[in-house]
Amino acid sequence: MDLEKYSIVLQDYLSEVIIDREPKQLYEPIQYILSLGGKRLRPVLTLMTCHFFKDDFKKAIPAAVALELFHNFSLIHDDIMDKAPIRRGNITVHEKWDLNTGILSGDAMLILAYQLFEGYSAETFQELAKLFSKTALEVCEGQQYDVDFESRNDVTISEYLTMIEYKTSVLIGAAMKMGAIIGEASDSCKEGCYNFGRDIGIAFQLQDDYLDAFGDPTSFGKQVGGDIIANKKTFLYIKALQNCTPSEATELEQFFNRTPENPSEKIKRVKQLFESTGAAEATKNEIEAYTQKANDVLETIAIAEEHKNTLRAFGEMLMKRKV
Repeated sequence: MDLEKYSIVLQDYLSEVIIDREPKQLYEPIQYILSLGGKRLRPVLTLMTCHFFKDDFKKAIPAAVALELFHNFSLIHDDIMDKAPIRRGNITVHEKWDLNTGILSGDAMLILAYQLFEGYSAETFQELAKLFSKTALEVCEGQQYDVDFESRNDVTISEYLTMIEYKTSVLIGAAMKMGAIIGEASDSCKEGCYNFGRDIGIAFQLQDDYLDAFGDPTSFGKQVGGDIIANKKTFLYIKALQNCTPSEATELEQFFNRTPENPSEKIKRVKQLFESTGAAEATKNEIEAYTQKANDVLETIAIAEEHKNTLRAFGEMLMKRKV
């Protein structure tokens, strides 16, 4: 896959969005988090999807950058809520500056994202803005579910999958649908692109959860075991709780109902339970299942077979990633 061409175009445009603006205390944190890079998964998918339907994919750049701004806005606020010290291997915005700066700079990113849709025709703007608003609200709902789950001991697999669908995968679905909208695809193709992105997004988040526990700290870019320390009720946790013995269940619940004096010991023991109960293997199987579900959706989208192969390879790459 020649993804580099999309990334280069995105980087050039991103560097122009926030440049020499005042007050610096507002815009420097935005420049900082954007400079940390990341996978640029969502905007690349927007450009790629548009390219599948229309040769001039550059028309999708403003929408793609809007999604990248929104995604990074949500990361700044998520890091504040999670008290996270590290993002993409670097200090988080609220730690580098302060809480108030993180909140305000994040808010500014959301507004800048909306402004980027203003250059499209009235009809396209309305369709993009409607999708963006729906998706942004769902992301907030997903974040609230995530927070709620921290104080609950009865979270189900179904509830968890709904949470990650809203918090993560709807934005990936929207990224692809926006590309299809700008590429003037049919309504059925727009929905097919959205559904593919949503399913691949769930697989992506499940892989992220797995890497949070079992990833290499030098390549993952975030604190390994962060979800365990924060008492996140991930797929790993819920599946382990389902499969373990009564005594192990009591131990696991106790770990997730208090702040440990020795976080590293908590991480070590919880990871042992994730593996011994089969939760780690079940998570990998679920990742494969959602990747296959996304591939099945591809058959409903009227694009060239070579483009379908590109998306299959993209999904395979996400499933096997280490970062």
